[in-house]
Amino acid sequence: MVALIRTITYVTLVVGLALAFLPASVLEELGVMRPQIIGFAQVVGGVIAFAAGVLVLWCVSIFALVGRGTPLPIAPPQRLVTHGPYGYVRNPMAIGVGFVLVGAALIYRSPVLLVYTALFFTLIHLFVVQYEEPTLRKTFGDDYEEYCRRVRRWWPRRPTGAPQQ
Repeated sequence: MVALIRTITYVTLVVGLALAFLPASVLEELGVMRPQIIGFAQVVGGVIAFAAGVLVLWCVSIFALVGRGTPLPIAPPQRLVTHGPYGYVRNPMAIGVGFVLVGAALIYRSPVLLVYTALFFTLIHLFVVQYEEPTLRKTFGDDYEEYCRRVRRWWPRRPTGAPQQ
């Protein structure tokens, strides 16, 4: 129950901040308005954003139910999470968040949101390489090393050397 409450807090605060408040603030400051006409770019962007949002929610749920924690460093999972999308790529949640932003950039036809997305991916990559991976190596040891050998950091593929869970 506590992990679920933490997870809801994470989704509301962190994802809401990264996916809603900051991009909306930037667009508002620049005077970019919601498109009046729904065209091809908006439909494609909506599909991408929706699918990526489902991926993010799936990842957050796995952290709570399987890992017994949250994606937040202040309440990390107690178990190494390798199920579901984590069996294909080590950072599916970050990829999902990034593609929600890509979808929003298409919906709004906003180059500024694409720049924001690139900045997001750059910062998350630095966080993963400099903090998350060393912490996971220290916390989960050989299990994490084996996971890294089987599953790529950013480019999804079916893992090698172990059956999909």
